[in-house]
Amino acid sequence: MKAKEWRDKSLDEIRQKENELVEELFNLRMRSASGQLESTAAFGKIKKDIARTKTVLREKGVK
Repeated sequence: MKAKEWRDKSLDEIRQKENELVEELFNLRMRSASGQLESTAAFGKIKKDIARTKTVLREKGVK
């Protein structure tokens, strides 16, 4: 999702999505550790989305 799309969302939606992304990253790490992960490209995508959510929250003045 692009930063513009994140900026159009409410604070609650952004926080909820950030929590979901953090949980998904955790699940990817668990699958990677157990050898069930086929592609590691998802790590980068999820990390970038988490960074975008944090950036937009910071822009909106939420700490």
